[in-house]
Amino acid sequence: MGNQVEKLTHLSYNEVPTADPNGLDLEDEGPRIGVSYIFSNDDDEQEENTDGTENDPNDDGKEYDKRNEMECAVYYRDECIYERSRNSIEIGTQPCENLLNKCKPGDLVEFVTAGQYPHWVVYVGDFQVVHLHRSEIKQNFMSDAGQGKQGRIVNDLYKFRPLNSDVVVQNALDHVGSKEQRVSWRNSECFAAWCRFGKREFKIGGEIRIGKQPYRMKLQLCEKKSHVLEFQSLEDLIIEKRRNDQIGRDAVNQELANHLNCSEEITNDYDCN
Repeated sequence: MGNQVEKLTHLSYNEVPTADPNGLDLEDEGPRIGVSYIFSNDDDEQEENTDGTENDPNDDGKEYDKRNEMECAVYYRDECIYERSRNSIEIGTQPCENLLNKCKPGDLVEFVTAGQYPHWVVYVGDFQVVHLHRSEIKQNFMSDAGQGKQGRIVNDLYKFRPLNSDVVVQNALDHVGSKEQRVSWRNSECFAAWCRFGKREFKIGGEIRIGKQPYRMKLQLCEKKSHVLEFQSLEDLIIEKRRNDQIGRDAVNQELANHLNCSEEITNDYDCN
């Protein structure tokens, strides 16, 4: 059943009901509880130029601004299972050639550029990676998979216990050539994370949606402002998290400001001072 989930179009925060389930009016500096549904079907085809032109291999994602990244943490019930903190953002990104000097087989690499979904790959050694791209699991040289974007090693974003590096590499290589209906992951992040951690929650329909919403994503808007969205599955949450990564922190802040009808404008300054 999960494999037959249809593609859904984007849904803005303006269309999402948001309320404290306890009926309390929280102070502005406290977290707000939001109920979120599937906002989009994150299609890896959107990670590439759609006008037929090639990405500039010398660009290296220079337009990407780490100050526009969204800090967030993901919880399964009370356990933190993912966190992109200020510290991890400050580490920044690097050109592909620098990453090749640091990567070990089994590492996960995230390539980023302004206005596009992040692209995740599994480094398998010999300068090559395996990744989900355009509904197919491919093996490419890292420089080709990165398409000139800057990247970073992201082994520690998810807090699950990783598999042995040899198993991670084998998980990736075993699926090279799989395409379309044989692909069990919604996007490149879900595939790469599944290879490293082996959890079925990253697969399409890996969890039964029974009305409960055990996953929470806390968006840290600034030091004293946050917003919480709830999800039925990790798959749904990752789709929305990646949408936030694509549009950037400033756009998410503006959406939330419009939706929550804040009397005090949420600033776009990185430090929110």
